Amino acid sequence: MIHDQCGVFGIFGTPRAAQLTYFGLYALQHRGQESAGIVTSNKGKISLHKGMGQVSDVFSGGHDLQRLNGKLAIGHTRYSTTGASSLINIQPFIITNRKHKLAIAHNGNLTNSLELRTKLDAAGSIFQTTSDTEIILHLVARSKKEKTIDRICDALSRIQGAFSLVMLTEDSIIATRDSRGFRPLALGKFRNTWVVASETCAFDIIGAKYVREIEPGEVLEISSTGLKSYFPMKKAKSAFCIFEYIYFSRPDSRVFGENVDKIRRRLGRQLAREHPVHADIVIGIPDSANTATLGFSEESGIRFEIGLIRNHYVGRTFIDPQQTIRDLDVKVKFNPVRGVLKDRRVVVVDDSIVRGTTSRKMVKMLREAGAREVHFRISSPPIISPCFFGIDMPTKKELIGANMSVKQIEKYLGADSLRYLSLEGMLSMSALPDTTFCSSCFSGKYPMRVPKINGKLKLDQSNNL
Repeated sequence: MIHDQCGVFGIFGTPRAAQLTYFGLYALQHRGQESAGIVTSNKGKISLHKGMGQVSDVFSGGHDLQRLNGKLAIGHTRYSTTGASSLINIQPFIITNRKHKLAIAHNGNLTNSLELRTKLDAAGSIFQTTSDTEIILHLVARSKKEKTIDRICDALSRIQGAFSLVMLTEDSIIATRDSRGFRPLALGKFRNTWVVASETCAFDIIGAKYVREIEPGEVLEISSTGLKSYFPMKKAKSAFCIFEYIYFSRPDSRVFGENVDKIRRRLGRQLAREHPVHADIVIGIPDSANTATLGFSEESGIRFEIGLIRNHYVGRTFIDPQQTIRDLDVKVKFNPVRGVLKDRRVVVVDDSIVRGTTSRKMVKMLREAGAREVHFRISSPPIISPCFFGIDMPTKKELIGANMSVKQIEKYLGADSLRYLSLEGMLSMSALPDTTFCSSCFSGKYPMRVPKINGKLKLDQSNNL
């Protein structure tokens, strides 16, 4: 399983800020399920509630939200990629600097975090967490600029890597993206209330309308005087994460200015054009591959069927490696519809293959359910390199696409055939130029220098607790 780091949300201009942030985070739950938190500001008084678990667990009963008063709020839902999965790393973080409070929530990874943390340590900074996000707050605190917004801009000009941030001061919300725009961040509005979120599905749940993307390199300040943009970062070539379209984002979201559902359907259609197959039915691996599967079905003329049922109530499963019941982890999550699969030639569409272990178990499950043939079609190219920009991905030696040919993977899975979408086909599915996207996990070519050690982003040792 590949995980994105988190989802962020911010709102300005409504007395129901905390409640609406809760619903916004609920819509972004797919981006991080380890922890969640909300910070509000009420006439300069900052309030915070956060905890381990999903949004509904952290804010169970509603009484926690009732204590979060104010017309502005930011929220965060997290899956850790740097720093330990623990209470100390739950965002948003808050600092007091020059008698003023500043809160922050971050989606992404800083690639120069080790260098910055080492310098800050030597200068006397005391770190409370193992997250790279805290580095940004220390840089803000150490800036010699007078105004808070200027200190923030000063700090942002010194960090590198992937970051979409929402910050809260006592009287404003600040939203920003790195100069390459790796991770998404959008601006919305309803009545006199402004909203920012990782995905627009968070706007829909509260009735807000999409306005525009936060531009790469933009620092947007939202206050009682309106909107004001700053551009303190050096301009750089765009590198939007293509995996947002393939897997992470919800199909009902608008990301990087385009509808995710439309992109995924195009990916499925292109996959059918590149790799046709004789089959009776096509099924998708729920839920992320469903839309691409529809596109494959429409283009190929092969009937779409629901051949797998996903259990949406699966949390973490703890399975003894010595158990005599094998493949239980897959069977807990998916169940085949035997009446659909029996004696059929089946095309299975999935969005990606990482280690290959789950796909192998899936082929076995489908054959046991009566499928006569199992043909795998993947709506992205083989993953051959890890990501260092906010995705929790295995090292190169753990990626099956980096260590086996397609034919070897096909044999390992036990599939009758396996085909991947081409890199060119994938990048041609957006109306944006293909050079706009970061596809380093598929190509091995990174848009910026990345310090690595043992195939992972080079971090302070304390980040690996």
